[in-house]
This record gives sequence, C-alpha cells and structure tokens, in this order.
Amino acid sequence: MRWTTADIPDQTGRTVLVTGANSGLGWYSAKAFARSGARVLLACRDAERGRAALNSVAADATAEPALVELDLADLASVRKAADEVRERTGDGLDVLLNNAGVMGPPKRTTRDGFELQIGTNHLGHAALTWLLLPALRERSGARVVTVSSLAHHGGSLDVDDLNFQRRRYDPMRGYFQAKLANLLFAAELDRRAERAGLDLLSAAAHPGMSNTELPTNSARLRSIPGAERVVGFVNGLITQPAHRGVLPQLYAATSPDARGGAYYGPDGFAEITGFPKEARTSAKARDEQLARRLWERTAELTGIDPGLA
Repeated sequence: MRWTTADIPDQTGRTVLVTGANSGLGWYSAKAFARSGARVLLACRDAERGRAALNSVAADATAEPALVELDLADLASVRKAADEVRERTGDGLDVLLNNAGVMGPPKRTTRDGFELQIGTNHLGHAALTWLLLPALRERSGARVVTVSSLAHHGGSLDVDDLNFQRRRYDPMRGYFQAKLANLLFAAELDRRAERAGLDLLSAAAHPGMSNTELPTNSARLRSIPGAERVVGFVNGLITQPAHRGVLPQLYAATSPDARGGAYYGPDGFAEITGFPKEARTSAKARDEQLARRLWERTAELTGIDPGLA
C-alpha cells in the first residue's frame, strides 16, 4: 500500500484540531487537512510561532483555520483550550490529532507537578481528549489519533510511579514510558468508546524516524554544548522527511480503511521509513489490564472524569 496525501478523502465540512501544529508533523498534518477542505484548529504553545504556522496553513485552506493557545504541561491551559474549541466549533469536532510532544529533557515538572514527558505527552493529551469528548460525540465517525513512537518498544510503565518519584529518572526512560502510555491510552479509549456505543474511532500512529525538530529540541533542553548542531546533522542523514513521516497519522485520521484500536507506522525496514501500514506493538502495549490501570490513574492525577466505564 503506497498511501499518500493524494488519497485523503474530501474533508470539506469537517473540523480538525491538531496539537503541536506550529512545526514538524503537526504542521504538515495541518497543511494536509487544510488542503483537503477541513477547517483546521492549530493548537500551539508558542503564540508567535503559532501565528506564523496559521498564516502558512491559511495560504492553502478553503476553510479559514484558527489558532488555539495550548500548553499541554498546564492543565489549566488544557481546560481553557478545550472550552475555546467547544465554543468555536459549537460542540462539533470531527478529528482530534494528539500530535505534540517533548523528548528527553532533564528531569523537570509541569505546572501541576508531573514529570514533564508523561505530563505533556500523555496526561495533557488524555485530559484534552476527555474534555473534548462532548464535541467528538456530536459528529458521526469522529476520530482521535494519538501519536506514539518506535520508542514504546523500550518502554516500561509503573502506574504507581509515573512521575519517577521512587525510580531513578533517565531522560530516555521517561520518553519510552510516555510513548508506551500514548499507545495504551489510544487502545483503551477505543475499547471504552465501543462499549459505550459511541460512533468514535481511536487509533494510534508513529512516524518511524522522521526529520523533525524533536531530537534537536531534546539536545537543546539538555544544554550540551554543540549537541544541537550534531544531532540536527545526524538526524538529517538517517531519517525520512517529515512530509513522509506524517503519513501514518493522516492515514489513521482520514482513511475509510483505518480501524479503531489499530496502530499505524511506515512499511519499510524496521518501520523506520515508508508508507502507512499496521505497525507492530510491544507485549506491554497490548496489556489491557495495564491500560485500564493507567486510565484510572490518569483520571486521578488530572481530576477529570471521562465518563466512560
């Protein structure tokens, strides 16, 4: 299957929210949705970069896009953004693309005291998803797509110590855990939505190894002299371009053949590059008991009741 953006069905009349839409995979996703006729809401933490991305997306749009300020590392910001989205859309959202993320910073915490990677990549996105469920329920065939990573294969998850209060923190260990949590959350959301009789598909995707700002941002956060330049150079040599890496998440968000609970990634060697296909998951990512425990712990930490038994 050599699925590309040319295969995206007409998205006219649909509303899409993309987190982390100011750069990388999020920006390419926003552009693709806009070109296909969707009204795109770009959820960005940095307002200045968000406005630049908005202007770029608007150049290809047939429906006027809009900017939503969102800091996933601050639950108050998540709540404010969700309220704004519901107000802007009249409680109707067709696609939520949970794309934004951070990778490999030194140990830091969010405004709410969570370890930064689990707080941003998982808890923030879970909270946003749950707060937007009323808007997603209003649209037939709504979808939630959560971006995970090949890194989930190296991940382990301690539901009782998500914030590394007892375990020794390592930047990549934290990233692996967060990406495993993304995958567990996507699958559990799909199971619970199906049991509740919702017309809602939840899937996950990963970009293989793609040339985005994530690795260089990670090097910048670690404040290692010269590392940012070296990482950027190496990343450009071994990865596929972002416009190719974005295809699995766009496939999950738009293809009539995408399945709820599925996980999509590139079809090349070791899922590093290529066109969308169903991807491999680790045994831990398929652990339904672990997914249920994570769901419940996430509700406790965020203080949000998703209302899905």
